[in-house]
Amino acid sequence: MVYWQLFIAFFKIGLFGFGGGYAMLSLIQHQVVTEHQWISDTEFTNIIAISQMTPGPISINSATYIGYTVTHSVWGSVLTTFGVCLPSLLIMLIASYFFVRLRNNVYVSAIMRSIYPVVIGLILSAALQLMTRENFIDFKSYLIFAGALLLLYKNMNPILVMALSGFVGFFIY
Repeated sequence: MVYWQLFIAFFKIGLFGFGGGYAMLSLIQHQVVTEHQWISDTEFTNIIAISQMTPGPISINSATYIGYTVTHSVWGSVLTTFGVCLPSLLIMLIASYFFVRLRNNVYVSAIMRSIYPVVIGLILSAALQLMTRENFIDFKSYLIFAGALLLLYKNMNPILVMALSGFVGFFIY
């Protein structure tokens, strides 16, 4: 039964999670921590940290990891990963068929432009939820973030900024 619930939960996340992996984090957190209580807030934060470090999209990595954590089997990972990817595949197949036919339509262009603010809001919501978790971010983390943001604003190489932030974080913590 938990396999079916996992598949449906991640299918819904994939269906309504516009804007990519970071925009989906708040939906994933709501489903697995709040609604079903499969994992705790601390476990969710750890899963997000690990999902960010592994190659690939964060939504797929976290779905795979959560599926394994909840079921303790590879099939849980397979079902959650398939569940989060299937809606995108189906929507893109249908949308590409109609988009080719309607790409010059004024209404279609207006709809596409109106989605951008929603995506930004979803990404911001995920970031704020992660930033307000207890034992996750403290004052020193905010200082490192502000310094990294300033360096990126000054057009410093992003890879160098990440390495420098890691170096500073290593010595601070």
